[in-house]
Amino acid sequence: MKLGLLTAALGQMNLEQIAAWAPQAGYQALEVAAWPVGSDHIHQAAHLDVAGFTADDADRVRELMGSHGLAISAVTYCGNNLHGDPAERDRIHRHLRACIDAASALGVRHVTTFIGRDIGLPVADNFKLAEEHLPPLVRYAADRGVKLLAENCPMEGWHPDGYPANLAYSPELWDWMADLGFGLAYDPSHLPWLGIDPIEALEHALHAGIVGHVQAKDIQIDERARSRYGVFGKTVGRASTTDVGWWRYRIPGRGQLDWNRIIDILYSAGYSGDVAIEHEDPVWGGTLDKTLQGLQIAAHTLRRLIVASPNTQ
Repeated sequence: MKLGLLTAALGQMNLEQIAAWAPQAGYQALEVAAWPVGSDHIHQAAHLDVAGFTADDADRVRELMGSHGLAISAVTYCGNNLHGDPAERDRIHRHLRACIDAASALGVRHVTTFIGRDIGLPVADNFKLAEEHLPPLVRYAADRGVKLLAENCPMEGWHPDGYPANLAYSPELWDWMADLGFGLAYDPSHLPWLGIDPIEALEHALHAGIVGHVQAKDIQIDERARSRYGVFGKTVGRASTTDVGWWRYRIPGRGQLDWNRIIDILYSAGYSGDVAIEHEDPVWGGTLDKTLQGLQIAAHTLRRLIVASPNTQ
């Protein structure tokens, strides 16, 4: 097991700069963000330009990682694979296939994405849509030695009323998407505000053999504020989709998840993948310097829990 970081929060740095900085902070792996070039969301970086990714590009990236003693744990592009606009859905699928091609060229086993949802349709109709459009993507990946993983983020920001818009947010849905051929990119931070025990959910997923990657993000919950706003969060005066009023994401060590137990359960189950910090903490964000400081705090929290392999530099 290696400690890594998802590069999406470091859009102001290029992959070369991240690879040089990460080992100094205690990281051994990168989960590389590969959104389309030009994506302007703060957590949608393009550290791999997968469009037209060549053998020479793969050689360059492998050499860069090797020179800093880093592995790539996954290539990540979390688009809405069930988007309601067929043309947009096709564009998302084309880019996801390019991510799969790049991962295959790099010898990376996993591509992390979302299931998504057509928010104009009931969930039952989305199941039918998924069963039609997603298995070909799974087969495309498998033919190239890659496994597609769906992260369990609810993506409530994609829904106009803040309801889940990524049909991968609960263990029930993990079983369904596993039947479609997807593995799970497990992120415990999304579960407590939904009323799901992250420990029980992790044990279920490990027993089912579907955990391919782990993202480490924490959560801070204000239960008194929840009593005012309800589980779906603030309605009047909401400043943004993430302004829910009673919970917020934090870096590991600044929230309330039991990382000692989570990591121990992973070891107990024989999990051999990586754990990548995902930084969406508003306290340790806003500027590049604060984001890097937040990643240092997260590394300090988890580094002592993850045993370095004998050949780790």
